[in-house]
Amino acid sequence: MRGPDGEILYVGKAAKLKSRIRSYFTRKIHTDPKIETLVNTLENFEFIVTESEQEALVLESNLIKNHKPKFNSRLKDDKSYPFIKIDVSEKYPQVYVTRNVTVDDGARYFGPYTDAGSVRRTLSLLNKLFPYRSCTKQITGTDDRACLDFHIKRCAGPCIGAVSDSDYKKIIDQVILFLEGNTKQIVGSLRQQMIKAAESLEFEQAASFRDQLQSIEKVQQGQKVLTLTSHNVDIIGCCQSSFEAWVEVFFIRQGKLIGRENYLMDVGIEDSISEVQSAFVKQFYGVTPYVPPLILIQHEILEGKKAIQSFLTEKRGTKVNLFHPKKGDKKKLTNMVGENARLGMEQLRLTRFAETDMDDKALLEVQEALNLPHLPNRIECYDISNIQGTNAVGSMVVFENGAPKTSDYRRFQIKSVEGIDDYSMMREMLTRRFKRMPKASKVEPMEDAKTSNMGAWATKPDLVLIDGGKGHLGAALQVFLEIGISDIPLASLAKENEELFTPESPHSILLPRNSPGMYLVQRARDEAHRFAITYHRKRRSNQSLRSSLDLIPGIGPKKRRALLRNFGSVKNIRNSSVEDIASTPGITMKLAIQILDHI
Repeated sequence: MRGPDGEILYVGKAAKLKSRIRSYFTRKIHTDPKIETLVNTLENFEFIVTESEQEALVLESNLIKNHKPKFNSRLKDDKSYPFIKIDVSEKYPQVYVTRNVTVDDGARYFGPYTDAGSVRRTLSLLNKLFPYRSCTKQITGTDDRACLDFHIKRCAGPCIGAVSDSDYKKIIDQVILFLEGNTKQIVGSLRQQMIKAAESLEFEQAASFRDQLQSIEKVQQGQKVLTLTSHNVDIIGCCQSSFEAWVEVFFIRQGKLIGRENYLMDVGIEDSISEVQSAFVKQFYGVTPYVPPLILIQHEILEGKKAIQSFLTEKRGTKVNLFHPKKGDKKKLTNMVGENARLGMEQLRLTRFAETDMDDKALLEVQEALNLPHLPNRIECYDISNIQGTNAVGSMVVFENGAPKTSDYRRFQIKSVEGIDDYSMMREMLTRRFKRMPKASKVEPMEDAKTSNMGAWATKPDLVLIDGGKGHLGAALQVFLEIGISDIPLASLAKENEELFTPESPHSILLPRNSPGMYLVQRARDEAHRFAITYHRKRRSNQSLRSSLDLIPGIGPKKRRALLRNFGSVKNIRNSSVEDIASTPGITMKLAIQILDHI
């Protein structure tokens, strides 16, 4: 799809192209904001007919990579990812790095890795475990002397004829098994060779096998054992932030976590996290030579899942299941990988902000974008957290000179709002906070912060930032008008497109992507969200703990405290005998039976 100036806006595929394009031009209002934006922008179409849906999927990935349309999500790096290559057709195969994968050339490829550093670390470990050659010379077996690698046991010495081609092939087979995650087979083979050498009184060779075994077993201890029915699995987790997404991939081989890699995606305009994940699956497995029989994904693929599975199955040669678990161990694993992706995205933001070393520039950008009277040296950010209106809490986090000031963080338990009403909750929190600010605080912001006895409450912020859109901003403005605050700038940050809103302008404000100012407001918003949700989870946990015991007739606060002091948790009480519960002071045998019946 092309824009007015011929720019390629979007590349997509469809089994029935006519129906797909017709669906864009209906009288109905599009519920998908991406389609609505695209329809208002595009000018013309081009189409290519392919033999199959799988062929269309491959072509789609290639065109996205070549043209980088702004409505398509894509892997961020333009370069090819590095792989480990082993050409098994050679007499004495090498193990080396390549960025060019040739299909059906007889070689084995492992990867892709995110950078050459990852490959070098892997090769360094492999060479410590297996004495394959690292040189590129022609092997004749008649050299006068070997290089240093042979003497430090990093090479078996094929150049001087110290190892036969069949024995060298066994070393390469072990390297391949290790890269596949099949260390069990390697250990069994090495143990047999060690015993055989010892029985033949070749003790030096037996000791060499023993040392190799110990090294491999040491590496094995660092691999997390996972209980999955399928031995070979990839687990994919995603976290999207603005126009970027962090994708984490865990590689499970033979039931063990043998490695992980992360990739950055450029997010297409209005793309959902599910669409980003779909784009990653197509583009990642389009270049990687190995496809496992099971791929666990964090988000359900809403469109084109069948075609993607067919593509993966065709590439693997046997059936591939692309599975979005909703419960059980597989769900826990995808949640774990998703959490790693979230933390990776957060760490990337913090690293970028730290690397810029431009706190002043970030503050200046925010000041200019929001038209503030002076630098926002003190930013207070607010957020609300609740589930269906229950256990509602609020958070206030403070950033001074671009850095968190945790001593001034405050949290609020919402007391006067019933049900789901985020705006009323926001009004209550802000009212309680700013009523505590002395009326005499006509002092300039940041003044007397250290000398004031009221600390965070007495300090006047340079900017109040609300997590939310125009509605949340309106709730905050109402509080300021009621209290009579007119000299504290106010703004809100909407997560959908990272838009800033102010009371003075009907239009949103967009800071430049990846700018220090954008990182600063995102970090403040995310920190407020984290602080709020942590408090919410704590309250919810405490309430569920109390309610499960408080609902039991005959259990009051005193007996509940005695039970929790004695057992530590409701779970421990549930797993205890009636006699153990009855041994708690104040708990009779009859009441102990009642407690177990209830919980």
